[in-house]
Amino acid sequence: MSREIGNISIHTENILPIIKKWLYSEKDIFVRELVSNANDAAMKLKKLVSMGEARIQEDERFQIKVSINKSEKTIRFADNGIGMTGDEVKKYINQIAFSGAVDFLEKYKDKTDEGSQIIGHFGLGFYSAFMVSEKVTIDTLSWQPGSEAVKWTSTGGMEFEMDDSERTERGTTVTLYLADDSFEFLEYHKMREILEKYCSFMPFEIFLVDEEEEAKKADKEKKTEDKKEEDKGDAAGTEEDKPINDTHPLWLKAPKDCTQEEYKEFYKKVFHDFNDPLFWIHLNMDYPFNLKGILYFPKLKHEFETIEGQIKLYYNQVFVADNIKEVIPEFLMLLKGVIDCPDLPLNVSRSFLQNDGYVAKISSHITKKVADKLTSLYENERDTYNKYWDDINPFVKYGCIREEKFFDRVKDIIIYKTTNDDYVTLKDYLDRNSEKHKDKVFYVSDEKQQAQYIRLFKDQDMEAVILNTMIDNHFIQFLEMKESSVKFTRIDSDLSDSMKDTSAAETDTELSQKLEKVFKEALGDDKLKVSVEALKAASTPGIILLSEHSRRMQEMSRMYGMKGMDIGGMFPDERTLVLNTSNQLIQTVIKLSDNSEKKDDTTLICQHIYDLAMMSHKQLEPEAMTRFIERSNLLLGKLAELEVK
Repeated sequence: MSREIGNISIHTENILPIIKKWLYSEKDIFVRELVSNANDAAMKLKKLVSMGEARIQEDERFQIKVSINKSEKTIRFADNGIGMTGDEVKKYINQIAFSGAVDFLEKYKDKTDEGSQIIGHFGLGFYSAFMVSEKVTIDTLSWQPGSEAVKWTSTGGMEFEMDDSERTERGTTVTLYLADDSFEFLEYHKMREILEKYCSFMPFEIFLVDEEEEAKKADKEKKTEDKKEEDKGDAAGTEEDKPINDTHPLWLKAPKDCTQEEYKEFYKKVFHDFNDPLFWIHLNMDYPFNLKGILYFPKLKHEFETIEGQIKLYYNQVFVADNIKEVIPEFLMLLKGVIDCPDLPLNVSRSFLQNDGYVAKISSHITKKVADKLTSLYENERDTYNKYWDDINPFVKYGCIREEKFFDRVKDIIIYKTTNDDYVTLKDYLDRNSEKHKDKVFYVSDEKQQAQYIRLFKDQDMEAVILNTMIDNHFIQFLEMKESSVKFTRIDSDLSDSMKDTSAAETDTELSQKLEKVFKEALGDDKLKVSVEALKAASTPGIILLSEHSRRMQEMSRMYGMKGMDIGGMFPDERTLVLNTSNQLIQTVIKLSDNSEKKDDTTLICQHIYDLAMMSHKQLEPEAMTRFIERSNLLLGKLAELEVK
């Protein structure tokens, strides 16, 4: 063709985001766009071949080659795809507003549906090259018989130059002459990392080559002429080369064709996790939209890991972004997985979503599939579901709080581990404890600290559920709002009627007042709340009960970081010391209190009973613990004196 110089034609609505580089948020995105264009070129030719409109060699493979050269300060993106004629370069490169993919699809839309796999807008994606380059060239030769090779050159302004190219093979090579601030992309490991980030699952093989290293290796090994012939061509990788991508990712396979080991291997490869996932959900649908993917439930080492989920979003096997909240429901961000949705209404930069209603349907479908999987496990593999529960319950509870529809789907399969070490639904728990405490759910938040209370419950053939994760405080309030007849009560905040000895004589008011006065004086706390009860557990002299309401308010305030505020003053501890008149020690205190000469002994015993009750409730403060130890030694000394006498 004759040499031509001209100005690039840009529709006004595109000029700012392209020329001013506002279209893309990440600088390395040019790699994704140029490799995607090469992929499109191969896909277009593959389609033409399938329709009988073009021919290629029987053993020819479509490939993409990315070459870096530090000395030349260049990066080349080469393909052996459809190529372009001079007119097509003018249309798709010089007139940026046109899209090669859209135009191609329009022409062939009635002949086959394979065109839906064309990734995107060639013209706009190509111009991401100028984010890192001071000069860009295109060498291309069309598949069409009789076509002439074309060379296009631009230094990033509005001007371009077109001339004949020396290219002799079908396809396109885009060469980037990097700007001074972009030499980092010439590092082999850096480029490989970017390719693996964006292009790990593209449908055609991608090879990365360091041209200088390849030249050194060629000289050293003195390759034969036959070998050189095999390596001929822009897009061909050497025999020992391995593509950096997996052209047939697991999510494209039918679930019935995937093995357990394949799912686990894919998980470990993509998320660099050495642990096996608990289980997974394989999404595979074609209607009402095309969506495929795999969501994994990871095994957590500890609860804080739940914030480290990662859902990778792909568009026709091209990585778009992690954790796009419009597509992936927020609570699913706690999981790990990949979702490929070619029907996503992305803008041309693939950075933002359009058509909120359509995206909402996709999000709703994903939520449904997750709920269906959990329900299937609960109904068909209950033992396995129970085994998984400790790992997945923070995710399920968070999902219920955040997504109304998710809660509606899973509310009947939420289970609770009990102090009897089994798993029950809320309905099961209420049904089998209805005679002991109607509509009241007792729970444990710290099994070690609340061991004394658990023992009291078990002694009376009672049980509590274990709610010990960070989200449980929110979750029980959420459930109480949803199920108004149900009230959650921590095991140390109330006494069940079943724990009281109804056969004992009713404690008279005078005795209660007497005990209350004795303990307040002994402890030096006239504001202490004291309750006197006859309990079935005769071995327990006293226990501490803490108001459920005030404790929840304190915990929520701390959780939301109300620093500098007097939380204790705003929501003071409403502690009650329950004294058990069935206990011999309490009966002794009653007798000793009538003897003024035994006042010191009475004080020691009262203080010790209170500290023992507090230790069952929470860890003593250092000063209180010191007094407790000193008092214990004193009491043991007195006991030893009595034994000697």
